[in-house]
Amino acid sequence: MRSPGHGGVARSSNRRLRNSRLVLVPAVVLALVGCGADAVPRSQSPLGSESGSPPTSSPAPPSGSSTSLPSTSSRTPTASPQAATPKPTRTTDVNPVGDLPGWRQVFMEDFTAGDVPIGAFPGPLYQERWSAGYKDGIPDTAGQISGGKSGYYPSKVLSVHGGVLDWYLHSENGISMGAAPQPRIPNASANPPRYNSFLYGRYSVRFKADSLAGFKTAWLMWPDSGVWPRDGEIDFPEGELTRTIYGATHAGTNHAEVFDSGVPFTSTSWHIATTEWSPERLEFFLDGQSLGASTTDVPSTPMHFILQTESCLTGCPAPETQGHVYLDWISMWAPA
Repeated sequence: MRSPGHGGVARSSNRRLRNSRLVLVPAVVLALVGCGADAVPRSQSPLGSESGSPPTSSPAPPSGSSTSLPSTSSRTPTASPQAATPKPTRTTDVNPVGDLPGWRQVFMEDFTAGDVPIGAFPGPLYQERWSAGYKDGIPDTAGQISGGKSGYYPSKVLSVHGGVLDWYLHSENGISMGAAPQPRIPNASANPPRYNSFLYGRYSVRFKADSLAGFKTAWLMWPDSGVWPRDGEIDFPEGELTRTIYGATHAGTNHAEVFDSGVPFTSTSWHIATTEWSPERLEFFLDGQSLGASTTDVPSTPMHFILQTESCLTGCPAPETQGHVYLDWISMWAPA
């Protein structure tokens, strides 16, 4: 196996050190949960944009939600009566710690408990709060079609160092390797129990990624029922790592809406991706700015969060392609 080059993950100077990782969980089932480690991911690629660039994003929604913090806008006194007042850009709080208007925090992780070498995640330091996800050798979305040329190999991919969770994306023996870790949050899900499960909520991740052709993120909410597309799917941040970051939602008969940020994945910039999922409204924010909202066919059954990082959906990586995706922190909220 190639030795992952961990050296010098840049952390922005304004990142605040935090000691707490888990905050109180409501008694109702409001947490985000990943599939069990033996579960198999979706049998085929549901997102049409996986075979090409994502479509143009939908326009930004109107302001007025109680769960966001819109910027202010006022009329110019000299404007004519016919002049339209520009709508303010919808924004959201990007602070990872604490309750927010309309949201109660239920989980926070910033990977400062200590380092875990590649092959040992989650280890004693993180095993109460994390699962490595799908076991080594489980084919990923494309691998289920190709016969296993790409798959999940957490023992060869995941580590913690310098306060980040690191995906070392690479290939071995003709197989491109990713991983799909999942946070653990106590909840009341059953048949089967989930590591994290909730109906409506807010989740936010601070991440960055190297530009790696053939690898992609599809960090998604997947229905607890496993019935797709009937019970929907929510993806954010999603995209091939040489292209742009977008959010997507699927529901009903695989009706899809894609909200493209136009912002590329890049190893030089950290980004914060936030999803706010409420009854009849689903909104995506990148670095606090709204990409748009879906108000049709919004998923309405319990779902769980999987940080699915995979390959070969738009062509497999070259054998020599290797690099990293880093997660600085993840925070989750339930409706207050």
